[in-house]
Amino acid sequence: MSGPPLSITQLLVAWNQGDQDALAQLTPLVYRELHRLAHGYLAGERRGHVLQTTALVNEAFVRLIDWQQVEWKDRAHFFGVSATLMRHILVQFAREQQAAKRGGQALQVSLSDALNVGAQKHPDLVALDDALTALEKLDSRQARTVELRFFGGLSLEETAEVLHVSLSTVRRDWRMAQAWLHQQLSPTL
Repeated sequence: MSGPPLSITQLLVAWNQGDQDALAQLTPLVYRELHRLAHGYLAGERRGHVLQTTALVNEAFVRLIDWQQVEWKDRAHFFGVSATLMRHILVQFAREQQAAKRGGQALQVSLSDALNVGAQKHPDLVALDDALTALEKLDSRQARTVELRFFGGLSLEETAEVLHVSLSTVRRDWRMAQAWLHQQLSPTL
């Protein structure tokens, strides 16, 4: 192949059009990026966490590749869907762990790095998912912003790209969502 390497967006479009060679070129690029995102998320987990970065990436990647009916628009669309998928995988894992312990503590996550919500106790992943579901009913874009940033590991700029909004809008939504989640996830006295 001569010329510059194709971008993730170009490869996604080619793959949508049935080019299996594009999938072969896309796989290492996407896998590497998913690994970076998953590592960023799981870096905040407690020591001894059972679900490892590679397992999360493998599960997400297999599910994404199986979605042949999806028309990938661009890199931002792909990684936006990836963030949602990783959220569902992690929450499903947390719920299974919780059920296995018969009501024991759910998988704990640290929101301090991701949400900067202060000195709260670390909410569990199931509680975070429930709070995001409630936030989605109030402001779906704010909930999506948290999902992309927290579960997808996207930067503010990448989140703006996925949501097709300005960077200042993402910053505002991020601050508002942080405050709302802090209120929802703080223990009641």
